[in-house]
Amino acid sequence: MRVLLSTYGSRGDVEPLVGLAERLRALGAEARVCAPPDEDFAQRLAGVGVPLVPVGRSARALTKAAPPSSSLPQRAAELIASQFDAVTAAAEGCDVVVATGVMPAAAGALSVAEKLGIPSVSVTFQQLTLPSPHHPPLAYPGRPFPAEVTDNRTLWSLDAESINALFGAALNTNRASIGLPPVDNVRDFVIGDRPWLATDPVLDPWQDTPDLDVVQTGAWFLPDERPLPEELLAFLDAGTPPVYVGFGSMPMHTSTDVAQVTIEAIRAHGRRALLAHGWADLAPIDDQDDCFAVGEVNHQALFGRVAAVVHHGGAGTTTTATRAGAPQVVVPQTADQPYWAGRVAQLGIGAAHHGPTPTTGSLSAALKTALAPGTRARAGAVAATIRTDGATVAAQLLLDAISRGRPPVSA
Repeated sequence: MRVLLSTYGSRGDVEPLVGLAERLRALGAEARVCAPPDEDFAQRLAGVGVPLVPVGRSARALTKAAPPSSSLPQRAAELIASQFDAVTAAAEGCDVVVATGVMPAAAGALSVAEKLGIPSVSVTFQQLTLPSPHHPPLAYPGRPFPAEVTDNRTLWSLDAESINALFGAALNTNRASIGLPPVDNVRDFVIGDRPWLATDPVLDPWQDTPDLDVVQTGAWFLPDERPLPEELLAFLDAGTPPVYVGFGSMPMHTSTDVAQVTIEAIRAHGRRALLAHGWADLAPIDDQDDCFAVGEVNHQALFGRVAAVVHHGGAGTTTTATRAGAPQVVVPQTADQPYWAGRVAQLGIGAAHHGPTPTTGSLSAALKTALAPGTRARAGAVAATIRTDGATVAAQLLLDAISRGRPPVSA
């Protein structure tokens, strides 16, 4: 059995596929991944013996360049075309295609599966892209919803119109080139009737809606057995647990020095600081021994040893910190990150920073909440409720469907 996992996006779009690919391999299936050609993605997949089929441009280079929102249709057209090329070749001999990542990439991958007659499943790593009367959609950059419109159903109709305007022409041009009919509603084509929601039901509770039959598998994680670097272990052992700061795939385009702000806020609480370089290139601001910087490390092992985790609010980082029982401060930057910040605050396992640009004062105030004993106790209690079998559930669903000769449950 062969499974193609297709995505385009940041580390948060690739990392869950690492977990699913490993589970598929453990169950005897062959998995391959279509993803951006970034070196860290390739290394991560190679570490579990899964080949990367590169598609499109470097996600890191594109994100750090911060192209204007007006260029989104052009970038989407390029991405869709690259999906048609890469996925068509990679899907040869595959029994099912799993499509996720940004909307145009998923639309391209699903179109290729349709052309090849391969069953497919659409997956999202947060529920805000799934139409529901219980929450509004995310607005695309440069295309805000009218302020006077507050009804969720109306907003979802406007969302479909916006997505068609951004991606419809490019998708249908490419579909026509391989003999496929046009798509009238790009969003609904991508989501389908039974999408998968690969998130934890405690962190991301889905409320049933009559319009969609959502399959919530739990979040997809690869159990990480990598040891922490000796230098990091020495720092951890040299004093009280530090406060971790990392913004993952967020470049943190801001006029303030984020490293200085965060270190000063942490020091104001008498704590040590542990910085993750990430795409923001965080680094110590001086040579004091209360601050240490790391690159790629095992977060599953690390987060259990820190006083708190300050991060951007990506779905993966939020779930990993929650599983570890680490109090959190979420400084949301874009997309679904304000939602995850809100969930952390609602669950009482940390604080949601107001806005994307922290100051020493605002971050210090948020850390006061996160570092309180009650928050630590609540984080530990919630950690015990988080599922750990999401990737196994998803892998088994896929393989059961293939073995029965039927489409996956979400097709």
